Amino acid sequence: MKGLENDFMQYQTQVLPNPMKIRVDHADGHYIYGKDGKKYLDFVAGVSVNTFGYGNKKIKDAIKKQVEKYLHTMVYGEFIQEPCVQLCKKLAENTPYPLKKTYLLTSGTEAVEGALKLAKGYTGREEIISCKWAYHGSTHGSMSIMGNENYKRSFRPLLPLIKFITFNNIEELASSITEKTACVILETIQCSSGITLPKNSFLKEVKKKCEEKNVLMILDEIQTGFGRTGKLFAFEHYGIVPDILIMGKGMGGGMPISGFMSSDEIMKFFYDRVPLGHLSTFGGNPVSAAASLTTLNQLIDSNIMEDISLKEKWIRKYLVHDQIKNIHGKGLLLSLELENKNYAQKVLESCLKKGLILFRFLFHSSSLRISPPLTITEKEIQEGCSMIIESLNDLRK
Repeated sequence: MKGLENDFMQYQTQVLPNPMKIRVDHADGHYIYGKDGKKYLDFVAGVSVNTFGYGNKKIKDAIKKQVEKYLHTMVYGEFIQEPCVQLCKKLAENTPYPLKKTYLLTSGTEAVEGALKLAKGYTGREEIISCKWAYHGSTHGSMSIMGNENYKRSFRPLLPLIKFITFNNIEELASSITEKTACVILETIQCSSGITLPKNSFLKEVKKKCEEKNVLMILDEIQTGFGRTGKLFAFEHYGIVPDILIMGKGMGGGMPISGFMSSDEIMKFFYDRVPLGHLSTFGGNPVSAAASLTTLNQLIDSNIMEDISLKEKWIRKYLVHDQIKNIHGKGLLLSLELENKNYAQKVLESCLKKGLILFRFLFHSSSLRISPPLTITEKEIQEGCSMIIESLNDLRK
């Protein structure tokens, strides 16, 4: 096994000097199995990607069926491919008016890029308002609206005319938005900051300010979408509808796919006013679209989303310890904030040894991510929480 690990470090680029280095053999249900035979309960789901865990039969069958028919055929938007059309139609049927048309892509950051281009092109304006501590992806455009200078200083120059406000501060937005503003882009629930929920009527006030200035409101639901908070999309909790909706991660049930939705009036900019205004070779890959359609159908046709709030309560019930400062978040998108800022990495490493996968947050070093598959059971939640408590107790010894 050391040979494989050495090859991993020597030939595959890492993003951290000390990655987890689990040597994956296979995965099933809510567990990943290592080459050494050890099993790991997954409390992260590939960072909110594996909606139903691993090995969902309906998703696997849909993938196999599509693979037997055809793989990639043509660049996005030219050929009529049944799984892509059915997926876009199903999304339109299950999102509120005026959201209707979907542009399918491959990754969240690519969807953010497309949404920003659409907003600037449709409005004819150049300014963008984003939030401090926001994360929307790692390409140059997406990084431009990232609210943390430390992660983007080395890659400047980036997009100009970006303004940053504080999430939940409507006064800052009111003083920043002008007739030159194309869009305000927000995460419905700000995630990489350790998870910050919108307070009071913040999102409604943002929508109101945008309407007053004819500015587009973009909601990034890459992490919150596809059932993670108990609704198909988190904005449904807050009584507003964005002008542009971005989705990804859990959308494919484990397959790479993303997209952004808008009204017919706004979206036709890409084929009417500026033909070929946004291009993608692998966007709407039929295999990924088949997996996504099956994921969406299972969420809609079951009571899985109805049980999310109960599962959140179970996590909060079993995670009680004097070193746990708070549990932030909604549904199965939670942040475990620890009293001791130095404990997070130690708890992560301890839990990994015990057989539990947790993950960190980009901008909040004292917190750990809990975002398990939506189908996780109470028994598994109790098992994972016990390992966290044990790890916190071990730090006292």
